Amino acid sequence: MSTATNKKLITTLIVVVVFLVIFVLLGPFYILYEGQQSVITRFGKIVNSEQDSGLKFKMPLIDTVVIYPKKILSWDGAAQRIPTKENQFIWVDTTARWRIADPAKYYETVNTVNNGIFRLNDVLDSSIRTIISENFLNEAVRNTNQINDIKVEEQVQSVESNEDAETLRNLTVTQARQETITIGRDGLSNMMFDQAKQFTSGFGIELIDIVIRQIRYSDDLTESVYQRMIKERNQIAEAYRSYGRGQLAQWQGKTEGEEKQILSAAYSESEKIKGVADATAAEIYAESYSADPEFFELWRTLESYRKTIPGLNKVLSTDMEYFDMIYGKTVED
Repeated sequence: MSTATNKKLITTLIVVVVFLVIFVLLGPFYILYEGQQSVITRFGKIVNSEQDSGLKFKMPLIDTVVIYPKKILSWDGAAQRIPTKENQFIWVDTTARWRIADPAKYYETVNTVNNGIFRLNDVLDSSIRTIISENFLNEAVRNTNQINDIKVEEQVQSVESNEDAETLRNLTVTQARQETITIGRDGLSNMMFDQAKQFTSGFGIELIDIVIRQIRYSDDLTESVYQRMIKERNQIAEAYRSYGRGQLAQWQGKTEGEEKQILSAAYSESEKIKGVADATAAEIYAESYSADPEFFELWRTLESYRKTIPGLNKVLSTDMEYFDMIYGKTVED
């Protein structure tokens, strides 16, 4: 081989090496990490998309790589004040999970992650408002009808007997009676999901689920709930008052009966004592009279004067036989 040929070969090799070095320096490769996916565009047109991690190739200078997350993302919407079917306003706070399923379509319709969130705001907020406003309040706040089987019993204390405790418990028992639901909160979430999914798939977005995170009553509805709770507690309080009034009447009747019994026994005993005393007094009077009739008559008359004259407020003639002991008998006698 001639010297000229060797020089030409060496020159060619040098040019190739330089070209390769320049090509490598321009960055024909990029790394796609786990949890990432990419879209490759050339002059604004999508030429390829990658969803598997590893070392990837692109045309330097003319190809642009757009990286998107492959993992599941969360959407947290702002709480909305929405009227239910019976025009009761509630605050609905929801959350959702989503991911970029078709990066090429996502790039064409949405382009950036932030724009995707904005699109989700429009779609999900609209779906949530539509489903809530088409259903009743009970469907949004409950999942089952178990509340209709709940029986709340008051803890009864300070009663006379177990029978009284059972009576009072029956008076104060409250049983929740709510309208029967057919869909429930989870069912509404599924309806929101089905409606929103029809629109999100057109953006290359896979909507995984929508969850109603919290339901809060508006101020006017909260007031009505409080009033219903107050009414229930007042009913229970009135049951206690009724029981107390019954116990009061029972004890008053018992006390009055015992009082009458005691007074009757005392009256009977007093009458018996009076009878014995009157008999004894009569016996003493009889013995005294038989011992000295004249003195007995004088003593009884003087005792009568002592008791009657001081309180006498009438004018009586002294010629009456009643005053013979004072003035003596008349001449005719």
